[in-house]
Formats: sequence, structure tokens, C-alpha cells
Amino acid sequence: MKQKIFSGYEIFVIAILTILQFTLILDFMVMSPLGPFLMPKLHITPAQFGMVVSAYAFSAGLSGILAAGFADRFDRKKLLLFFYIGFIGGTLFCGLATSYSMLLLARTITGIFGGVIGSIIFAIITDIFKLEVRGRVMGFVQMAFASSQVLGLPIGLYFANLWGWHSPFIMIVLVSLVVLGVVIIFLKPINEHLKIKTQRNAFVHLGKTASNTFYLKTFAATTLLATGGFMMMPFGTVFGVNNLKISPDSLPMLYTVTGIFSMILGPLIGRASDGWGKYRMFFAGSVLMMVIVIIYCNLGPTPLWMVVALNVIMFAGISARMISSQALLSAIPEPSDRGAFMSINASVQQISGGIAAYVAGLIVVQTTPTSELLHYDILGYVVAVSIMITIGMMWFVNRRVMRKLAPVSIPVNP
Repeated sequence: MKQKIFSGYEIFVIAILTILQFTLILDFMVMSPLGPFLMPKLHITPAQFGMVVSAYAFSAGLSGILAAGFADRFDRKKLLLFFYIGFIGGTLFCGLATSYSMLLLARTITGIFGGVIGSIIFAIITDIFKLEVRGRVMGFVQMAFASSQVLGLPIGLYFANLWGWHSPFIMIVLVSLVVLGVVIIFLKPINEHLKIKTQRNAFVHLGKTASNTFYLKTFAATTLLATGGFMMMPFGTVFGVNNLKISPDSLPMLYTVTGIFSMILGPLIGRASDGWGKYRMFFAGSVLMMVIVIIYCNLGPTPLWMVVALNVIMFAGISARMISSQALLSAIPEPSDRGAFMSINASVQQISGGIAAYVAGLIVVQTTPTSELLHYDILGYVVAVSIMITIGMMWFVNRRVMRKLAPVSIPVNP
């Protein structure tokens, strides 16, 4: 009889973390399709819209660094609940915002709490699951990105068309409250890491983790991982409507079809990442994405079927990069440093992503809300170069991980 890979409780953990991640990703991703609604309603320029996206990233990055020293000193379930409640409050504030300044503040508050949750999720995965199956776990958890497209974005766009751009945020709050209740009742305490002796002072622990030479090289490698999404995604819908000439009514179908394929490919990529090799999968996904990004960002008016096909291929590359890199990076920190490492690593990504989104807002030019975006092709070239650099940097990370996992040879006395 074939042995089960995951126990019943482990399957529950994967499911609830995936759904929780879904609410986080949806909160971020919904900003992109709401661009055509937000920008004219609140009289927001592309640079200001980029700043709204960046506000979440910057605040998430800073709060992650501040929380890193405490991340390994508490039950991870309690930390998860604290920050998730704050995230729900920030999202509610977004739904009640009536001006650009209020929305900017709301996104900042949401980022302060929401930005830390991702690192807690990955720390929980690393605590519970062995490296040999983490690709599979990451594949399922990263389905949150696809699920947000299949379920969240079309519904969010429908609500936005029906009741205004505020309504998708209220929807996220309602779903998140249900998830919060499930976590409180059914998720067991996650505190095995507390049995390992660490620095008592949180700031000493933070400094020790942040100054680790190997960790620093890893943080440098992950700096560019979020560049593609943060530079392209905030203006993806605006580019599709104004440059590719896609009807706004076709956007839900575009996101749904892309999301369905991503949901199917996610677990398959995760399984292949465990079997074929995590860096090999990362390399393949990076090359694929690099080629598609250059093609996509140089398009003019394009048939809907071709846009859908290119988006499916591009998100396949994104999924391959994300799933394999997260599984590979989870092998780096020592058990006593996992929470702090994940927090700092997530913060580095958020801050670099925030800078990328802000820079994208400066590069892209739009004279009126209904005119074409200019210089979007430049974003494509910048993203392609960042992907190329990341391939080389992740190679060094992979080499170090392989050395770390290699069996130690014990000399035998003659």
C-alpha cells in the first residue's frame, strides 16, 4: 500500500494557509484591475497610483524588519492571528477611503500588518514540512495567486462595476473574517522552535540574523525576485485596456482563464520542482518569463485570444519562479533563525518591490485616463534584465544549499 505523503492535519494546514494567502494576494492584486476605476474617480495620476501600490510594499518591508527580532520568540499561530487581525482592519479602511490621501494611508496600514503574514506562513511551512516535499506544499500555497484570479478578481470587478471600487475591499474583509475564525479554532500551536535556545534580546537576534554573511547574500538574491510583478502588475490592466484594446468587459474572462491554468499548473510545478530540481525549475521559468515579457510589453492592439495565451504562458513562468525559489530559500535558515530570516527576506522583497512599483510609475506616461500608456516596453526590458541577473544570483544560493545538505564525511581512523 502506498504511503500517504501528507497526514490529514497537514492537508488542513496546507488548505488553510492557501486560503489565508489567497486573501492577502487578492488584497494586493485587486489594486491592478481597479486602476481604471480608481484613477478617474480619485483623480489619480500613474505616478500617484504607483505610490499607492508602493505604500503597501514600503510599510510591509519596514514592519517585517521590525518584527524579525520577535518572529522566533512567540508561537507562530499567535503571531499569525495578531497580524491577520491588523490586516483585516487595514483592508476595511481601504474600503471606506474617499480620497487619495485616505487610500494611501489605508494601504500603508494594511501593509504594516499584511506584509509580515507571508513570512509567518513560510516559517510555518518550514517548521512542519520536510524539504523533500516543500515544493509540493509551495505549489499548493502559491495557488492563492491563481485562485485570486479565478475567484477573486472577476468577482471583485463585478462588484466594482455594480457597487463601486470600494466593494471588493469589503468582500475581502468578509472572507478574511471567516478564515480568521477557522484559524483560531482549528490550527494547533506552532511552538517547537521555542525549545531551541536563541538570543534573549530581540534586537540582538535581529542583528545576528541580519549580519550573517550567507543570509546577506541570499537577501541580495531575493531583492530582484519581486521586480517583475511590482513593475508590471500595477499597470497591467490599464495597458490591456488602453494599449491592447481589450474591452473592460473581457477582463474577468482574461483573469479567469489565466487563473484556471495557473491553478492546474501550480501543484504540477511544485511536484516537478521536488523531483527535477528546484533551481532547474527556477531557471526554466525565468527564461520563459523573460522571453514572454519582452514580447508582451511591445504589443499594440491584439486579439483577445492571443492576450489570454500570452498571459497563461507568462504566469506559468511566474509560478515556476515563485514556487521553486521559495522552496529553495526555505532550506537556508537555521531552525532558530527561521522566523527572523523569513521576515527580513520578505521585507527585502517588499521594499525592493515598492521601489520598482514607484519607478514604474515614473517611467510610464499617460496624458489622460483614456489614452495609451507610453514607455511600457521599457518596463519589459528592465524586468528582463532583472530576471537575467537573478538567475545568476540564485545559482550561488543553490550551490550553497547543496553544500549544506550534502552528507558530512567522517574520517575513519586507520
